Amino acid sequence: MAPRVPTLKYSEDVLTRTWQSASILLEYPDEQLLGQMELLTQVPDTLPPELGSGLRATIDHLQRQPLRVSESDYVDTFDNRRRGCLFLTYFSNGETRKRGLALLRIKQVYTRAGLVLTEDQLPDHLCVVLEFAATYDQQAGLKILLDNRAGLELLRLHLIDIDSPWSGALKAVCATLPPLKGKDREAVQRLIAEGPAEEQVGLSPYGVPEMPPTAGGA
Repeated sequence: MAPRVPTLKYSEDVLTRTWQSASILLEYPDEQLLGQMELLTQVPDTLPPELGSGLRATIDHLQRQPLRVSESDYVDTFDNRRRGCLFLTYFSNGETRKRGLALLRIKQVYTRAGLVLTEDQLPDHLCVVLEFAATYDQQAGLKILLDNRAGLELLRLHLIDIDSPWSGALKAVCATLPPLKGKDREAVQRLIAEGPAEEQVGLSPYGVPEMPPTAGGA
């Protein structure tokens, strides 16, 4: 029997608004994002404070900061740092052949729900997972998030540590989930200490993004 997905304390509507807003805010900042800001600014006030405050912090920062600065910051935060990776299965599987299987499983979940990805989308990108959970299948999307809970927590801690404007959006996402405990807590400690696994064999068929190493293995 498949493990039961826990029931969250928030309503489906609250989860939808939180996850979809976070999905938009965590995408690469461009003119399209700026065009959505007016609508996004209305969302935090409709949510519980522990969810809305994080989203509000990210929204306010992106509104104040010139777009070209946000673009540069985004690349430095998410593309050039391993601990800032937005591809969730990277944290649990590293650059190993196991990650290809994890990607395939997630893609199969999407296919069953009717979501077809474009050629340039990997199924484990956090924005894709959040959009799927918000608009296609909340329970299936929640399971993907929970299966990658340790990676999400490591990403949240990393963004807080570097004082990233996107940390608020991650705080909101993690606040919708049950508290860390047991194996998830142990997995976070292991990731902090050791980082994701590496194995440069058999990766190319799965489109694993290459990320240059940074100082301290971050």
